[in-house]
Amino acid sequence: MLDTANYTPRLKTDYAERIKAILKEEFGYKNDMQIPRLDKIVLNIGCGAEAVRDSKKAKSAQQDLTTIAGQHAVTTIAKKSIAGFRVREEMPLGAKVTLRGDRMYEFLDRLITIAMPRIRDFRGVSGKSFDGRGNYAMGLKEHIVFPEIDFDKVDENWGMDIIIATTARTDAEAKALLKAFNMPFNS
Repeated sequence: MLDTANYTPRLKTDYAERIKAILKEEFGYKNDMQIPRLDKIVLNIGCGAEAVRDSKKAKSAQQDLTTIAGQHAVTTIAKKSIAGFRVREEMPLGAKVTLRGDRMYEFLDRLITIAMPRIRDFRGVSGKSFDGRGNYAMGLKEHIVFPEIDFDKVDENWGMDIIIATTARTDAEAKALLKAFNMPFNS
């Protein structure tokens, strides 16, 4: 059994012992508080048209996202009605969860070392998906690449958005931080 009182995620320890020194030398920071760090990771599954036809799809997406994140996911609802899409106000359309602290480091570790290598024809993630303020966004076509999801019990393959928010001021600093965490960039 895992002793959670004395447990520190592997990437968190790696950041404190190795990555901070690398970034401080590369960018010439005078103060340790200037060194970029991970702030949060936001996961999102949008069900779209499937949720409109069957309200249980959003519940299924929420359960799958909770399993992947290890933290309770909340159901996202429509803010207003759109007749063309048959969406009514307050209709459940997906799920989202925000990870911080140890769970954030654990998820990033599982994403990089386990889930990404399981993606078919994987050639790395785009190095251009930064927003200009040091945050990185990526998408997965199938949520079943995570080992927590039992492939036989999945009724629908969901795509998911993963947003990694950092305290970096520029995209170059954020990319250097994620590269130090072994994020497999293709460019």
